[in-house]
Amino acid sequence: MSDHIEIPTRMLVHALIRDDGTVDAEELYTVAGTVGMSDQQVRLCIKRLVAEGRFTHEGRGRKAQLQATADTTRALAPNADFLRHAFQQDAGLAPWDGVWHLAAFAVPESSRTARDSLRETLVHLGGAPLQGGLYVCANAWEPYVEDAARRVGAHDALTLLTTRDLRRGDAHEPAELAGRLWPLQQIAERYHRLSRVAQPRLNRLTGAADLSPSALLTIAVELAAELSRAMEPDPLLPPQLLPQPWPGTQARELIARCWAALHERDGGEARPTLFRVYADITREAATRATHRRRTG
Repeated sequence: MSDHIEIPTRMLVHALIRDDGTVDAEELYTVAGTVGMSDQQVRLCIKRLVAEGRFTHEGRGRKAQLQATADTTRALAPNADFLRHAFQQDAGLAPWDGVWHLAAFAVPESSRTARDSLRETLVHLGGAPLQGGLYVCANAWEPYVEDAARRVGAHDALTLLTTRDLRRGDAHEPAELAGRLWPLQQIAERYHRLSRVAQPRLNRLTGAADLSPSALLTIAVELAAELSRAMEPDPLLPPQLLPQPWPGTQARELIARCWAALHERDGGEARPTLFRVYADITREAATRATHRRRTG
């Protein structure tokens, strides 16, 4: 049996955004019901998203349509970049250059909201705190950090630098530093869970039984939810800094095979943007994985 999947209602809404930025309420309510959400949950989530300025709303009930705002679209876009980078790392196409990327900021108490937002963004981008206001990342994160700082009005308080000589106490060897700075065991456990979720769904997708469009969409949403749950706290450290074998590599290979099977099942029909983007990114990864298994 696979682990029970809890899908945040907000994540479901994000997952169903189409290329034109809209979410069809009929589809939203249908998929929500399939994964065990009540209509009331969906209505409350829509109300919150509209109140926060993340979506606009036209119509009523199942005939309504949501429209993602520019800020929502912009906030979701980097996730595809991170997933693409993760698959490149898994394939050995993004080796580490030995450079640590650091960001420091000093935002006054009077701008606490901006300070907290910037701190949360740095952690989301894979940063680990070294000390007050100083964060380190193993990847080139500068464009994302600067964009976030500009959005909260803290760009003038931001300092960026790089180094090849990073030490923490007596630790200076990169893999040892990574083990001290990031909770690798917790991250690994999330990927083990992702594999447990993906494998039975891959079996269904590659089996002989017919699956309805709503069943395929539900599987896609479940996979997207678990992939997000695993990857959001993952700093995407280069393989050189991680214990091997790393469970994230296996989990993402399973996800890639799932998305390839989903694409084959639905014949490439129009799907929400998230699924199309995932399919584009993972199709090449699935092909590489199949080649490795045949030639390995």
